[in-house]
Amino acid sequence: MSMLEIVAVAVSFLGIWLTARRQLLCWPVNLLACGLYFKLFLDVRLYSDMVLQALFGAAILYGWIGWARGKAEAGEVLVRPLAPMKALAGLAAGALGALTIGWLASRYTNAALPWMDAGLSSFSLVAQYWTARRHAASWLLWIAVDVLYVGMFLFKALWLTAGLYAAMIGLAVLGYRSWRAARREG
Repeated sequence: MSMLEIVAVAVSFLGIWLTARRQLLCWPVNLLACGLYFKLFLDVRLYSDMVLQALFGAAILYGWIGWARGKAEAGEVLVRPLAPMKALAGLAAGALGALTIGWLASRYTNAALPWMDAGLSSFSLVAQYWTARRHAASWLLWIAVDVLYVGMFLFKALWLTAGLYAAMIGLAVLGYRSWRAARREG
């Protein structure tokens, strides 16, 4: 456990909590968390997750703009439904990304867990895109991904990060409930 991991955990928790509450402040906080975790994952050779943080940075900018434009007159971020075919397309893209990244990482790097890291990274990108598009279903994918991340981070002895991801499962459940309720109201 390093000071970097401690700060990254605290900032990440705050960012996810703000996201679940549909607060625009979540985006700059999550951008900072990406930068911190980029460095941490570089240090522990989880390269797919390191690259994921850079991609999250771009997705965060996209989401920030989308959320700023997708607010109701009352100032709340509106939740949108995810069409079944778009959900399947997203999951297929996640699987293809996992296979591609996993093959590249296992062949060309000394990544610690190339296939698991690649799969979780790829599906995290799908979940992040769905979050940026304001789909409540994003939280369901985050729950599945975060459960597996807990195991990977425990294996890599990133105890605080594993604890963060365990807490993020709870936040994702709360986020899903909140976003579903907001969707029904809107």
